[in-house]
Amino acid sequence: MRNSSSFRQDRMKKGIYVLPNLFTTANLFCGFYSAIASMKGMYEIAAVTILIAVVLDSLDGRIARMTHTTSKFGGEYDSLCDLVTFGVAPAILLYNWSLLSYGKLGWLAAFLFVVCGALRLARFNVQIGVIDGRFFNGLPIPGGAAVLATGVILFYYLGGEGRFPSWSIMIGEVAIALFMVSSIKYYSFKDLNFFSRKPFMSFVLIVLVLVIVVANPEIMLFTFALGYSLSGPAWALFKLGRRLLVEFRAKKAQCQDQPL
Repeated sequence: MRNSSSFRQDRMKKGIYVLPNLFTTANLFCGFYSAIASMKGMYEIAAVTILIAVVLDSLDGRIARMTHTTSKFGGEYDSLCDLVTFGVAPAILLYNWSLLSYGKLGWLAAFLFVVCGALRLARFNVQIGVIDGRFFNGLPIPGGAAVLATGVILFYYLGGEGRFPSWSIMIGEVAIALFMVSSIKYYSFKDLNFFSRKPFMSFVLIVLVLVIVVANPEIMLFTFALGYSLSGPAWALFKLGRRLLVEFRAKKAQCQDQPL
């Protein structure tokens, strides 16, 4: 009986939780479909599919924590899917949409985004439980992918057609890639709990944000994605400026206290 019970427990340990991993698999499917759409020239559809994957990626972890179905397998599977969906798929989209005409320089810029995304995910996995969970160390890869995807959507919303070769696109993509492997802190939103009681104005603010996004989603989604990607450097510069100001005032006060 003891051997039979131990065997059943081993089998359970070797199993996987279905519900959160279904969301992760849907995330992977979106990345795969986005890459196919990009190769067929359906750039807007490819970009929208990446945004759908961003939503799915934000749900799988929360569902796993809510249902107490977190596992090491799920974490590793999620990272592999994220690399495809938010690393490879956006790089293929941007290469076919904007960087193709730049030859070797174009595909090298696209590859830089992929490798920076892979490094970002690897660093995140080894830092789990080590750094403050309220913040990300570097721009999270879904955030970087969201900037690229919403940029493509905004281009077509403003009347663009076909491909859009531009040096500004390449520079922006390289900047986003470097943000991902930087040590700049980004707020993770993981401490937000929508199932607990919140002040009334918090609810009003959430509704207001939803109304703004729905009123003009193409512009507002890009604005929010770009704003989040720049929030880390902006906060880092603010803290640097504040520290320099404090040091300057301390030195000034020290000089005033010294006798002539």
